[in-house]
Amino acid sequence: MKKAAATAILTAFLTQIIVPAPYMSASSAEISLSDETVSFYEAWKEKYLVKDKYVTNEDQYYVYYAEEQFTGGSSVPVTVSEAHGYGMLITASMADRDKNAKDYFDGMYRYFKAHPSDIGAHLMSWQQCDNGTALIDGANDGAMTGGSCDSATDGDMDIAYALLMADSIWGSTGEIDYYSEALAVIDDIMKYDVNHEYWTLTLGDWVSECDKSDSYYSATRCSDFIVQYLPVFAEVSGNSDWMKVYDTTYGIINSMVDEYGTGILPDFVVRGSDGKYKASPANFLESENDGNYYYNSCRVPWRISMDWLINGNEDSLKFAKAIDGFMKTTTKGDPWEVLAGYTPTGTAIEDYNDLCFVAPLLISAKCGEDKQWHDEIRDVVVNYGDDVYYGDTIKMLCLIVDDGGWIIPKASAQPVRGDVNSDGLCDIADVVAMQKWLLAFPGAELADWEAGDLCEDGRLDAYDISIMRWLVAKK
Repeated sequence: MKKAAATAILTAFLTQIIVPAPYMSASSAEISLSDETVSFYEAWKEKYLVKDKYVTNEDQYYVYYAEEQFTGGSSVPVTVSEAHGYGMLITASMADRDKNAKDYFDGMYRYFKAHPSDIGAHLMSWQQCDNGTALIDGANDGAMTGGSCDSATDGDMDIAYALLMADSIWGSTGEIDYYSEALAVIDDIMKYDVNHEYWTLTLGDWVSECDKSDSYYSATRCSDFIVQYLPVFAEVSGNSDWMKVYDTTYGIINSMVDEYGTGILPDFVVRGSDGKYKASPANFLESENDGNYYYNSCRVPWRISMDWLINGNEDSLKFAKAIDGFMKTTTKGDPWEVLAGYTPTGTAIEDYNDLCFVAPLLISAKCGEDKQWHDEIRDVVVNYGDDVYYGDTIKMLCLIVDDGGWIIPKASAQPVRGDVNSDGLCDIADVVAMQKWLLAFPGAELADWEAGDLCEDGRLDAYDISIMRWLVAKK
């Protein structure tokens, strides 16, 4: 990348202003979760939070997502990294309401560490199976022994964010350094789960090993558009490339909202030869509905709309209004009529209702001004009745967000960018020190030269001091 381009990108990152929406998070106010949310958490925990019975030297917990148990003959899938990320988010969010939340979270952390991907060492293997003696990774087609294992992007992102939540709640000076662990996961996500040519989120770390001609190389999964996390990752890691991913992701979202007008995003999108992203073909990765709004993208109203509630992003609001308006119109205002799947143009592809399609709409509706519609959705979600892991867990997370209990982590104390004299500030004294050092003045020294490497290229030069001067003048 040319220096001028690098400077422009960094400048854009530093000057970006996101005006927060009126959302009270756990970082700015005492958590206020409704009784119905806390009650549902107790039921969710009892049903889905499980200790690994095969590990005896420490407690490891996971979220049980299957509907069958091992009976011999072939291994049985019991959980996935997606479920694990959800569980870590939930237990961290309930820290003020469950005295055992930290024990559960730490047990889930230990489970995560025990099941790494074969590609990104700090990422999680996407699935574990029960073979009667252990929970194993990479057990394809019911195999009784493990095999190669890779990660899924959404699970990786949720685990990283949950670790930042834990740092905000419990700090990182105890047995587990949550903050450092989060940074390690975030760095691996950037390395393995991001396409560095197009700056898109990929389907998992396995795509990093795909050839450019592979159809998966430029594909992305819309349910991985957890845009609220991306500025947080940029802040805590100090890596402005996260804002490139943020902008590219919204480019895809906006293009589809503009094209279809429904706010409906398909499960998978692929990049065409013209550089535009479009719905994937059928059976691209999982099913004949890969190009429709189906059991992956049903989560999108929750994932994207959070960025308006928390960061005040106008593109997020645009999306939320589009899908909220479509759903309200197509159901004639009755959330029970939300169906389990639509084409991008809004044609229903199923004739039944499913909780995992209704619960995320609670968050897009929260972005709007129709309180009655929001409250009717919440009534359906709260009173839906018994469901399975997927619907119940999405419901749990959406209730936490709707109640205002979502935790927004902050960066731990980091070196001040440009503070080459290490006095805790970036000011004119740093500019003078840097200039003297660059001109090789006798006795010129820098206490922390890396703080002056604003172009992040491993050296100090005129480009770095130009950015430093801009930073100082901006104050």
